[in-house]
Amino acid sequence: MSRNFRLTAGSILFAMLAAAGLWCPVSAQAEPITLIFAGDIMLDDGPGRFIAKGGDPLAPFAAVLKATDYRIANLECPIAESGTRLTPKFFTFRAHPRTLPVLQGRFDAVTLANNHTGDYGTEALLETMRRLDAAGIARFGAGKNLAEAHKPLWIERQGLKIAVLGYNEFIPRAFEAGPDTPGTAWSEDDQVISDIRAAKAAGADLIIPFMHWGWENEPTPTRRLQTFARRMIDEGASMVVGSHPHVTQGADIYRGKPIIYSLGNFVFDGFDFPEAKLGWLLRLKLDKTGVLEWHTLAAQIDSDGTPHPVPGALTPCGKAGDIIVSQCKNP
Repeated sequence: MSRNFRLTAGSILFAMLAAAGLWCPVSAQAEPITLIFAGDIMLDDGPGRFIAKGGDPLAPFAAVLKATDYRIANLECPIAESGTRLTPKFFTFRAHPRTLPVLQGRFDAVTLANNHTGDYGTEALLETMRRLDAAGIARFGAGKNLAEAHKPLWIERQGLKIAVLGYNEFIPRAFEAGPDTPGTAWSEDDQVISDIRAAKAAGADLIIPFMHWGWENEPTPTRRLQTFARRMIDEGASMVVGSHPHVTQGADIYRGKPIIYSLGNFVFDGFDFPEAKLGWLLRLKLDKTGVLEWHTLAAQIDSDGTPHPVPGALTPCGKAGDIIVSQCKNP
């Protein structure tokens, strides 16, 4: 048998394996990426005063954030000097612009789809968006009009295209964007499903809805949240992540895909019950097949609103192929 024949036979064998999906060149296999989701970050009040004194509420988690490819959080306040406080809303927040550098280099994007984005009106919301744009921090879940508010956050890394969608469904709905007016993306079920389908049609490999939902201070999700999370996965979501209740609300796995109902608080003060002082940071490993691994990291929040790691804490976790949620020990 000649050397040329052996090479030809080898080429044929590789072609057959590739056609069967059993072999592909190493160069075609994209490396997984890591992604972080953080819950509510509120930079007014205690955290704002701490920053004004030179403090850094994200310092305890700086190493974890730095070691992750892409980081996303819920920004639970406008960052602005303009605007007028909304009345008669009981709790309103507006962070000073000096707090913004704390987020730079730590978070790549923030969702503005929440019930405090509009606390100081349209003027403060527009200023917040301008400041985030200037700081190089991507934003989603709100916009200058309805179309922009519903526009996904697109993440493209290692050949992977991820669409992250942001929605609020907690009052006041007055913050909702209109066809020609600024505001947030409201969580109308059919519209969310339509946005998931549109992201899929636009070429998203993975789709992650980041929901601001649920009842405050409740330790478990409502039946409505459980049902809608599953519907989103049925329609093409790769997983579902939630925030807003100020407490964690557990996790599920549905059709092999994780649902983390609420991450709780991350940077926040003013709560006098223990459950609101313990949040989760969610760390994911992803490739085109979906979520390879996911871990929640406990964050114990001090009186300044600063989160601290909790070594040894047991928190929900999982990996591809799991049918039930596991508990993993925090490093």
